[in-house]
Amino acid sequence: MDPEDSSPLLAPSPELLSAVKVFPLIISIKNEVMTRLDSALSWEQLTASDINFAVVRPIVFKYAKLKNMSSVYACLVVRSYFLNAAEEELAYAGLMLSRASLCEILAMKLLGTFATNHIHLVAVLTTVWNPLAGASHQIIDDVCQLLGSQDDDINSPQSALEMAIATEAKQLISSPVTQKVVNDIYSGRIIFSIASNRSMLADNYKPRAIEVYDVRNAPFLDHYRLRVPRYGAILEFLNFVMLLVTFVLCLSTPNMETVAFWEMMFLIFAAAFALEEYTATMEHGWIIYIANMWNAFDAAFLGVFFIYLGFRIRGLVSGDAYYSETAFDVLACAACILFPRLAFFTVSNNVVILSLRVMIKQFVFFIGIAAICFSGLLFTLWTLGKERWTVKSIAWLMVQIWFGNTYLSFGQAASFHPLFGPILMTCFAALSNTLLLTILISILSNTVARIDANATQEYLFQFAITTIEGFKSDALFSYQPPFNILAFLLLKPASYIISPRALHSLNVFLIRLTSFPTLVVIALYERYFTVGQRIRKTGKDAAQSLFQSLPRHIKNMPFVEAIVGSTSNDLYEAIFDVEHDHADADIFQDADSIDERPQLRSYNSAREDPPPSPRVFPGSPRSRSRVRALSINTSHRMSGDMTDAQALLTAVEPAPNVRSPLGRLWARLPSANDAKADATLRKVETILDELKGAPVNQLREEMKELQERQARIENLLLMLTRGMRNETMDSTI
Repeated sequence: MDPEDSSPLLAPSPELLSAVKVFPLIISIKNEVMTRLDSALSWEQLTASDINFAVVRPIVFKYAKLKNMSSVYACLVVRSYFLNAAEEELAYAGLMLSRASLCEILAMKLLGTFATNHIHLVAVLTTVWNPLAGASHQIIDDVCQLLGSQDDDINSPQSALEMAIATEAKQLISSPVTQKVVNDIYSGRIIFSIASNRSMLADNYKPRAIEVYDVRNAPFLDHYRLRVPRYGAILEFLNFVMLLVTFVLCLSTPNMETVAFWEMMFLIFAAAFALEEYTATMEHGWIIYIANMWNAFDAAFLGVFFIYLGFRIRGLVSGDAYYSETAFDVLACAACILFPRLAFFTVSNNVVILSLRVMIKQFVFFIGIAAICFSGLLFTLWTLGKERWTVKSIAWLMVQIWFGNTYLSFGQAASFHPLFGPILMTCFAALSNTLLLTILISILSNTVARIDANATQEYLFQFAITTIEGFKSDALFSYQPPFNILAFLLLKPASYIISPRALHSLNVFLIRLTSFPTLVVIALYERYFTVGQRIRKTGKDAAQSLFQSLPRHIKNMPFVEAIVGSTSNDLYEAIFDVEHDHADADIFQDADSIDERPQLRSYNSAREDPPPSPRVFPGSPRSRSRVRALSINTSHRMSGDMTDAQALLTAVEPAPNVRSPLGRLWARLPSANDAKADATLRKVETILDELKGAPVNQLREEMKELQERQARIENLLLMLTRGMRNETMDSTI
C-alpha cells in the first residue's frame, strides 16, 4: 500500500486551499490596523482589557466571520510590512512597532478560532500561501515591474509558521495552540507534504494531505518517516559524529604529497555536509536558515573547509608543500567550531547556551564597532612611528593593551612621538580598559538577564525553528550523508529526462535501498514501543495494588510516602474519574423553595404549601419595609377574608435567631430604632386582632350607606349652585 493513497481525516482539500484569496485579505488587514491604531503602545497596553475590547475584539470578530484559513498568514505578512516601515521611517518607529505587535496579537486570536479542529489548525499553520493569490492581473504585473522579475520569480509561497519565524513573532510561536502543532509535527503524529518550489531536487508527484499518522495503516518501510524532525535530529547527530571522527583522523595522519584514506573520507563527508546545508538554504531561504544560531557555526565551518580545500588543491597541483601545510593549519582551526558544535547538539536549547549564543553575537558586534573606531588611532600611530613600527606590530600592540596589558602603552608610547605618543596611548588605555570594557560587561549582563526572563519563550522559538528545518520537502533530505551526493548525481540529471512518476518511483527505491537499516529500526520502534509501554503500565498497576494492600500505618510512614507519593493525590484524581453526570442534582433540588419570597396567600394555601420562614432580623431595614407593606395591604383588604391577614403574619414572622459565626460577627447591634420598630409591629398585630372579630357584612352596609349619603349631598350642592347661577343672571338682565 502506498502511503500517499491513504485518505485524510477531515483535512481541507487542495481545491479549497487553492481557492483562498490571500491578497485582498492582506490589504484589508493593513488598512484596518492603520485605522484602528494611531498611537504608540507597548505590548502590555495592547493586551490590556480596554484595548482588547475596544480595538482587538472587533477586528477579530470581523475577520473570524470570513473563516479564511490564510488570515493568520495575512496578519504576519502585514506585521513584516510594519517592521520594515519602522526601520525606514524612524520618526514613526514607535507607532509602526505597535502596529506590528497588534498584528501578532490578531494572528494569535484568529488562530484560536481554528483550534476546535486540530487538522484545520495544522493546515492554517503549515499550508504554504502565495501572497498574490486572489490579486488581479494588473496588480501582479505592477508587482513584477516593481521587483523587475518575471511571474515565476515571485512565486515563492511560505507558511504561517515560516512567516512567524521570519518576523520573530515569539509570542505567537510560544502560545500553547502553536506549540501543540509544533510538537505534533516534531514527533511525527501529524504528517503532510509541501510542494517544493525552490528545492534542488523536487519530487511533487504525489502531494499528501494533512492527516494523523497511524502506524497500522503505514507500510513497514515508510520512507516518509525519515523526514520526521524527531528522527532527523538523531540522524543529524550521528552524521555529525561521523564528520568529526573523520576530521580528527584526517588531521592525525596528514600526507603532504598525496590524499590519504582518512583525508578522502573526510572530504566525502564534508562535501555531503556542505550539500545538505546548501539544500537547507535553498529550501527555506537564508532568513529562516540563519535564524538558528547553530547554522552560523555550520556556515563558519564550511568557510574554513573551502579555504582548506583551496590551499590543498593548490599544493597538490603545484607540488609545493607550503600550501599543503597551510591547508592543514587552516583545517586545524575548524576544531574550535566542530567540538563546541557537538556539545551544542545535546544542550542546544539550554538557558545558558541561549544566553551564550546571544552574548557571542553582541560581543562580535561590539568588537567590530570598536575596531572601526580605533582604526583611526592605528593610522595615526603608524604615521607618527612608521620608521620603527609596522601596521601589523602596532595592531598587535593595541590588541594587547585592549585585553589588559596597559604596561606596554606606557613603555612604548615615547617610541611613536615624544609628545603625542604618551598622550594617545594613555587615552587609548583609559578608553579600552576603563570605559569600553565596562560598557561591554554591562551589555552582556543585561543580555543574560533578559534571556533568563524570557527563557521559555526563546526556547520555544528555537524549537519551532528546528522543527521547521527538520520537516523539509526536498528529496535530498531523505538521504543520509554521504548518500545524498549519490542521489544528487543520479536523480538531478534524470529529472530532466524521465517523467515525474518514474522519478518518484526511482527516488523511493533509492531511499529505501540506502536507508534500509534506519527504516527497519524506525518501524520496529513505532510498532513495538506501544507493547513495551503497556507492559510498564501493567507493572505500575500491580505495584499500585500491592501498595494499597499494605496496612495504613505503613502507607503513612514518611519514608514510604516520599517514595510512592501521598495518597491524597490519588483520592483527588479518583473523585474526578468516577461518573458524576448527575452528582450535582441534589444541590439545586430545593433552590426554588429556598429563594422564594413571602407572598400573599390564603390560609388554606398556606397550610398546603407553607413558605419557609425568611431570615429577617428585627430592626433591620428589610423588616421595616415589610411592616410598611403589611399595613398598606391590610388597609386595602379589610373587606376580605381575615384569614389572609393571619397568613400574612405567619409569613413575616421573624425567623429563629440562628446565625453563623460570620453572621454573628457582622450582625448589627440593637438600637432605639429597632425597639421602636418592634413596638409598631406589636401595635399592628393588636389592631388586626381587634378587626378580626368585627362583622364584615355590617361594615359593607355601613360603607354603602355612607356612599349613598355622599351622593345625595353632592346632588344638593349641585342644585344650590344652579339656583345661585340663575338668580345672578336675572339681576343682570
